Amino acid sequence: MAAVTHDGLAIQYASDELKGDKWIIVAASAQNGLAIQYPSDEMKGDRHIVLAAVTQDVRALQYASDELKGDKDFISAAVTHNRWALEYASDKLKHDEDIKLAASLQDV
Repeated sequence: MAAVTHDGLAIQYASDELKGDKWIIVAASAQNGLAIQYPSDEMKGDRHIVLAAVTQDVRALQYASDELKGDKDFISAAVTHNRWALEYASDKLKHDEDIKLAASLQDV
């Protein structure tokens, strides 16, 4: 825990067991959103963890599960935070008028 709160990317060196620990992943992602690329697939599908990571660094969305990238509510929340989240959404949602409108209303 101490290592990931200092440097979230330290999670890449953790055991698989620790990469599956929700609280360690939350701490790592809060410090560096890109830490979301290293945990278990289950963590990459957890909407709360991924949204926290995306809030820290929008590029974290590229590591989210395909299910989340295709979830309209999740992508809507992500683009409300940062319009560039649309870049990582599923192809279908990239063309969704509601999502595009929400993204266009955001300042970066």
